[in-house]
Amino acid sequence: MTETADSVFAEVRRIIAQQAMMDPGQITPDSTPDGLGLDSLALVEIVFAIEESFDISVPYNANDPNASDFDISTVGAAAQAVRRLLAEKES
Repeated sequence: MTETADSVFAEVRRIIAQQAMMDPGQITPDSTPDGLGLDSLALVEIVFAIEESFDISVPYNANDPNASDFDISTVGAAAQAVRRLLAEKES
């Protein structure tokens, strides 16, 4: 199943909103985990939910998020990283 950029962003935003206990409409592509009040445990839960939702394997190091190829610094960056993993999976 090919995902559109908009559908990937919408699903990533929904997953993050659920963890942040916010309405998805309050979350923008520039929203950061810190700005949304998400801690490292919430980030791990988000990564697990993304893997399950998109049927992908996310290379994410919870102990050192900056050392990962999966950029979760903003919601938009996370959606872009998901799109990249989906494209790699399809090729």
